[in-house]
Amino acid sequence: MKNHRSFNILGNVALVNFSDGTKISDKKKFAAEILQKNKFIKTVLEKSGEFHGRLRKMQTKYLAGEKNKEVLYKENNCSFRFNIDKTYFSPRLSNERKEISSFIKKDSEVLVMFAGVAPFSIVIAKNSKPKIVYSNEINREANKYAELNAEINSVKTKIRFVNGDIKRVALKLKKENKKFDFIVMPRPNLKESFLEQAFMLSKKGTRVYYYDFCKVDETNLILDKIKKQTEKFKKKIKILKVKPAGEIAPYKIRVRVDFEVL
Repeated sequence: MKNHRSFNILGNVALVNFSDGTKISDKKKFAAEILQKNKFIKTVLEKSGEFHGRLRKMQTKYLAGEKNKEVLYKENNCSFRFNIDKTYFSPRLSNERKEISSFIKKDSEVLVMFAGVAPFSIVIAKNSKPKIVYSNEINREANKYAELNAEINSVKTKIRFVNGDIKRVALKLKKENKKFDFIVMPRPNLKESFLEQAFMLSKKGTRVYYYDFCKVDETNLILDKIKKQTEKFKKKIKILKVKPAGEIAPYKIRVRVDFEVL
């Protein structure tokens, strides 16, 4: 049975993957073992589907412990609450959040797109010394948790929530003549790049941290995509760094491209 299951810990919740055909009795037994051996785990859930759709929601099934799908998770000197089925959260991006927050300069203005329950926004607001962080997310449930998390981490005055579709939000911010020093783009795995919106809200010297997905040996395709977009919107950029930011499936990775608008 050992090859048939694995689990991730997300705060007070254990999230288990079982292979197809695992009996429900074996699932329950394994869940009980997890609770017994890990006193800090309060709930065991089975992951029953991958993240899907623009809102990146996941499906889980209750197995054991407290009947609760709300997670309390801590990282980078911050605490986050969120519902595991209704919002997207990736603990694997913890080091990314830490690294990017170290790049943010004092008194700068930052935009975080696709912010979810606001982990990037809050880690930056709490650990860097920005003037303000604008935090954008389309998922209404995630927005509720984002505002709660800003309160939990005492950064409410450092974050301005600009909720809704980034295409509409970007146009609104453009009318306000808003330009950012840093733009963080932890994009979902979507066809659209949303670089048009980033360019719309950037100025000379803006640093952009753009995330995309590709096969291990195809990062050149991501760079080609960025190049085409810069040409389309008549911008000039300088690529500063290209780095893998975690495996998301066998031979498929998340990539981060750091660039500066010239």
